[in-house]
Amino acid sequence: MALMQISEPGEAPRAARHRHAAGIDLGTTNSLVAAVIGERAVTLGDEQGNQLLPSVVRYLAGGSPRVGLGDQQFVHDDPHNTISSVKRFMGRGVEDIQKLGDRFPYEFVQAGQGMPRIRTVAGDFSPVEVSAEILKALKERAEQALGGGLEGVVITVPAYFDDAQRQATKDAAQLAGLNVLRLLNEPTAAAIAYGLDQGAEGIHAIYDLGGGTFDISILRFSKGVFEVLATAGDSALGGDDIDRVIAEWILEQADIGRDADQACLQQIVHHARQAKETLTERDEVEFTIERPDGSLWKGALSRPVFEDLVRPIIKRTLAPCKRVLRDADIGVNDICEVVMVGGSTRIPLVRDMVGAFFQRQPHVDIDPDKVVAIGAAIQADILVGNKPGDDMLLLDVIPLSLGIETMGGLVEKLIPRNTTIPVTRAQKFTTFKDGQTAMAIHVVQGERELVSDNRSLARFKLHGIPPMVAGAAHIQVTFQVDADGLLSVSAKELSTGVETGIVVKPSYGLSEEEIEHMLRDSLTHASDDINARRLREYQVEAERAINVLQVALDESGERLLSAEERARIDEALAALEAVQGGDDYLAIKEAMAHLDRATAEFAERRMNASIHDALTGHKVDEICPD
Repeated sequence: MALMQISEPGEAPRAARHRHAAGIDLGTTNSLVAAVIGERAVTLGDEQGNQLLPSVVRYLAGGSPRVGLGDQQFVHDDPHNTISSVKRFMGRGVEDIQKLGDRFPYEFVQAGQGMPRIRTVAGDFSPVEVSAEILKALKERAEQALGGGLEGVVITVPAYFDDAQRQATKDAAQLAGLNVLRLLNEPTAAAIAYGLDQGAEGIHAIYDLGGGTFDISILRFSKGVFEVLATAGDSALGGDDIDRVIAEWILEQADIGRDADQACLQQIVHHARQAKETLTERDEVEFTIERPDGSLWKGALSRPVFEDLVRPIIKRTLAPCKRVLRDADIGVNDICEVVMVGGSTRIPLVRDMVGAFFQRQPHVDIDPDKVVAIGAAIQADILVGNKPGDDMLLLDVIPLSLGIETMGGLVEKLIPRNTTIPVTRAQKFTTFKDGQTAMAIHVVQGERELVSDNRSLARFKLHGIPPMVAGAAHIQVTFQVDADGLLSVSAKELSTGVETGIVVKPSYGLSEEEIEHMLRDSLTHASDDINARRLREYQVEAERAINVLQVALDESGERLLSAEERARIDEALAALEAVQGGDDYLAIKEAMAHLDRATAEFAERRMNASIHDALTGHKVDEICPD
């Protein structure tokens, strides 16, 4: 029975409670969280105002992992324990990761049949667990900014992420304690942010080149329907590859061998990334690189040379652009607008080459780093129920075909790529042998004809088939893809009604038991994590106090303090320095309080001296005029 919202006569109905929701762009290089505040979607910053959270997690022996800005330096100082660009590893096996290149400093270990793990001083961690740390930091930022817990989030993924990569992303969110309202393709989120659904009817191309992934999507907007016609891309192509070719150029110019230690190589990659960013606005960037033998190499990279280096990478993005136009059955003249998304689209050559391909100037109105998170926030606000009157309809597509293995190692595709989701498709199969009472179902994803050339997603068996002659049984296999692009498969023998099925959890995702174990661990160690955070906060505050006091003593200690007073302060300072690096935050707190008492008189004298210096040489009426 439905309930009506009523009020007393003459009394206005109470306003619906605003629900906190957020959009998260879990990026390769940087991540962001955004929310709708008032009528606008805005990205949320940390206490220092930083909007971008570097997707970097550093693991420490015996301590909580550290996430974000302050750890970027450790990418080259402590490369084995500082994980960056983890998005490129999501949903991949060790063999897949090795195909991405040999320049990763991490030691990957295979854990049984599950996903690979990265070995650190704090233990072995999967890409899902690393991503969960980034999501936890974004969750905390959003809750602080909004003043309450989140009821749901929309997390964006590359349009070309396959089922394993999408499932890994959802696992990471679950591990971070987030309720995922929807996984939203990044180009679709960007289109929402640009407001293309608000009356801008026509066909639009969304070109998304991020740190580690590339997507191109064709979307059509008509009468409130937001339809993705086709999508293509490469989930292992992005700004990291541009950094790599610049780093290889530096190695060659500086005469540094590729067998240099990882700290040296990561430092050069860091210089390469800075060079890429500098050359978006300047014509040349200079380097000073320390070689492994301690000598220095000084050089410069001009924009023309930079463009020659990266042109082949940008050209690789144009092949999917041609393919997506073909899949959508349109030409470049049918495109109304081209929207640029992702930090790598700041590069002038990218904008020039994309503009030349589509024969029009691309849209760059919104910060390409923020546009995806803003679009996700708008969608999250709708899905959580804050805008019940919004009738925007999203029709997304799956990026790769889904099918099953048939005899001879062939693939029978049930759902072709670029099919609108959510979708359900069924097809009938039969037995191969007389008396066959079971059938093995092997679910695969990809465009190739042979199973060996596609991605294996799952295997399960249908038992209880009545023994019949070959070809007599009728087995209906049903594929169902939800709005997140995640797959479930069922098989049913029609004469008996016996049925089995599986929600596809790729071997590179986390099992329910693993997720439950990790969540239980997070609750068990919640107190330890709070204490670790508190310790770090006191350590930072102690370091600041020590530095400030040392400057004050150098400036006026000899002038304002007697030898006895200076000795007392030095003693308190030494006591704080002795415990500042320890693991007892109460000892640090106590030592800081002792130092405050020891320096109180000194601080008062410094203040009086400053006032005296400021007043010297001035008349009273100059300072206090009538």
